[in-house]
Parts: sequence; C-alpha cells; structure tokens
Amino acid sequence: MRQLIESQSDETFILNLGPQHPSTHGVLRVKLQLDGEYIVEAEPVLGYCHRMHEKMGENRTFAQFMPNCGRMDYLSALAYNHGYVCAVEKAAGIEVPERAEWLRVITVELNRISSHLLWFGAYLLDLGGFTPLLYAFDDRERLLDILDTVTGSRLTYCYFRFGGVYNDIDENFVPAVREFVARMRTRLPMYHKLVTKNIILMKRLEGIGPVSAEMVRKYGATGPVARGSGVSYDVRKNEPYSVYPEVDFDVPVYSEGDSMARYKVRMDEIEQSLRIIEQGLNRLPEGPVMAPKAPKILKPPKGDFYQAVEAARGSFGVRLVSDGTNTPYRLKLRSPSYSNLSLFGEAAQGMLIADAIALLGSLDLVIPEIDR
Repeated sequence: MRQLIESQSDETFILNLGPQHPSTHGVLRVKLQLDGEYIVEAEPVLGYCHRMHEKMGENRTFAQFMPNCGRMDYLSALAYNHGYVCAVEKAAGIEVPERAEWLRVITVELNRISSHLLWFGAYLLDLGGFTPLLYAFDDRERLLDILDTVTGSRLTYCYFRFGGVYNDIDENFVPAVREFVARMRTRLPMYHKLVTKNIILMKRLEGIGPVSAEMVRKYGATGPVARGSGVSYDVRKNEPYSVYPEVDFDVPVYSEGDSMARYKVRMDEIEQSLRIIEQGLNRLPEGPVMAPKAPKILKPPKGDFYQAVEAARGSFGVRLVSDGTNTPYRLKLRSPSYSNLSLFGEAAQGMLIADAIALLGSLDLVIPEIDR
C-alpha cells in the first residue's frame, strides 16, 4: 500500500466509480480522488435509489408492510422477514408454534446459502474469473427451486406471517432439502480446489483491504466483515432468538482482517448453514404452522420494541414504536450494509484501484438495502 503524502499533489484527479460500474452491484457511486492509480480519498455517495421504506412503514398496517421487507436486501429477504415478524410478535405478545419456528430457521438458512453463492460467483466475476459463477448458479438454481415450492417466490420472499408461516411444506420439501445438503457438501471441496486454493485468487486477496477490529467497532460493521477481522459477533449466538439456541453450530472467525479472511468466513458459513438445516429437518415436529389465536388486525400496545436477527450481511435490526393503533408510529430499520460500506473510505486510502475493487466486493454490499 502506497504511503500518501500529506500535501495534496497537483497531479491528483477525480474518478467516479459507478453508479453504473458493474462492481458496485447496484446504484452506488464512489467518488475517488486518485494520484495515478492510488486512492487518496474515497467517498461513497448514496441515495440514488432511495425508496422511503421506513416512511412507508408509518403509512401502512403491520401486515401491509410485510412485502417491503423482501425488497430491501433482496438476496437475504427471509432474514428481513424474520426480523420484522419477530419485532411485531414481541410487541403484540404472539406465541409462534414450534413447527413454524423450525420452518423459519430452515428457510432462512437456505436463503443465506443462496445469498452467499450469488456473492461467491459475482465476486469472482469482479476479479476476472467467469467459470465459478456458472458453478455457483448451478447450485443456487436448485436451491431456489426448493424455496419456490414452499414460498411461491424465487427472490423477494414474503413467506412469514405474524404467528407463523403462511403455509406448510409439502411431502417433497424435506427429501429435496436433504438431497441439496448432501450435494452441497460434495460441491464445497470442488469450490475450494478451484477457487480458494487458486494462486491467482490468493495473490488478489491475501493482505488486500485490511480492516482492523478497531475499525469494525468504530463503524459498527457486523456479519462476515466483522468476523473476518476477529470480532466474534453473531446475533444468533450473542442475542439468541427463535430456536437458534437449540441448534449446534460454530461461528467462523478469522483474525487476518483482509479480503481473503472475509471470503473464507462466507465459505465456512455455507457449511454451518448446512449443519443448521440438517438439525432443523431432524427436529421438525408435527403441528400447526400458525398461532391459533393470532389476531387478524394487529394493534400492539403502546411501547418501544427492538429485535435484531443475523442476515447474510450482518445484524439487521428493527425498532418498532407502537402508539396502540394498527400502523407503526415509527419503524427504524438498521441495515448491515450501511455500516459495512461506511468503513470503505478509510480502508481504501492508499490502495490501487484494482485492489479497492477486491475490498469493495469482499464487503458483499446490497445497495437497495442501504437506499431503503
């Protein structure tokens, strides 16, 4: 990494990375001040597709806002569904049947794998490799077919309801998921042989884009970004919810803090999600999938409620302020990508543009989640 001089050179110039650049994975503009190919200053510019989700939450009933959740982080939509329904259920005092809780966890973890697979393929594409994308999407398509049968959607899921899930699984779901888990376990070694241990990738990622644990805490970064810097924080373990306390799984943590560490965290998380899914299938009980006394029209009592869940990119938090009516008085959504992107400006200083692309991709950003 180049040491930047304090006095600004006359040779510096401004380059806009995005908002149409393919490596930004959305409508993100990064204003770069460059000295040659070295970054002097990087300023992310947000708001190109701002859609006022939080304001919509104040103008819709609790149920009407549900489809919005899948349109923030559209790659981890079920985790956003989960966070919102958990917050409302906490406010309204709704008890969820055990079968519904396990179905939620199973489908959320399937969605986490699909998100990580898309990131894996797109990240390698950013770095100049095309073949891994084809393998990743081959596996992801099988997974989406499974989720489609139970949720009725392939991307912007809206499967959860206050008090459970909107319909039960059919007789083909469990065998299909078991088959996918077995297949995915045979595919991961191939991914590591083809990509993880590839010397070209190692040279592109090892030591590139170091993010310290102090920087993670400074910007409030969570998820694989934090765990790749040695910060062992996972909402499923640190602030347990649903049936996650009953599941045995590990939280992958790497202390290197570089782009390769963040890559390894996500690859390890695929294996941990497979473990969670398998345990969920083994423990899936019979019974209803909706609370029998769940009210049709929700009017939670006055109060201030908060619920966090572990989405694919980190901690997604829902702060719900209820005034006793059928619409939220205030709905504040804490998205992980916003905090994770915030550290990019500091971390990218002194880097080559090509290395900054590797850093940006390792953050796994979904821009519509930021511009919510």
